[in-house]
Amino acid sequence: MTIDQLSTTLLISSTVATGLSAGLLYGFACAVMPGLKEVDDRAFVAVMQSVNRRILNGWFLATFVGAPVLTIGAAVTAFFSDSADQRVATGGAALLSLLSIGITAVVNVPLNNALDAAGGASSVADTPKVRIRFERRWTRGNVARSAASAAAFCGLVWAMANGG
Repeated sequence: MTIDQLSTTLLISSTVATGLSAGLLYGFACAVMPGLKEVDDRAFVAVMQSVNRRILNGWFLATFVGAPVLTIGAAVTAFFSDSADQRVATGGAALLSLLSIGITAVVNVPLNNALDAAGGASSVADTPKVRIRFERRWTRGNVARSAASAAAFCGLVWAMANGG
C-alpha cells in the first residue's frame, strides 16, 4: 500500500467513524436528553443508568475511540500530501476529535460513574438530588463534545473535498 492509498483509507475511515460518533452525540443532544427531561426523577436515573451500561459495547468503543485514532492517522499521512488544505483540515479535525474524547473523559464519564455509584434507581434515597447533580452538567458536556465531533467531521469532509 502506498502512502497515498494509506492516507485515503485513513481519511475515509476517520470520516465515517467521526460522523457516526458525532451523530450519536447529536442524537443525545437533540432527542434523548430533551425526552428524558419530561420523565420523573426515578425514571430518569433508571434510564440513564441503563443507557450508560449498554453503550459500553464493542461497536460503540471501536467507533468512538477509533475516530480520533483514525483521524490522527489521517492527519499524519496528510503531511505527505501536496494539499495544504488537507493538512490543515485533518490536523484541526484530529484536535477536535481529541477534544471530544477529553470532554467525555473529564465530564461525562465521571458523571456516569457517580450516577452508577448512587445505586439502583429504585433504591436511591434522593433521586431528585442525584438527578440535579448529573443532568445539567452531563447535558452541557454532551453538547460540547457533540459540537467538537461535528466540527471534526466537517474538517474531514473538507479534507476529502480538497485533496483527499
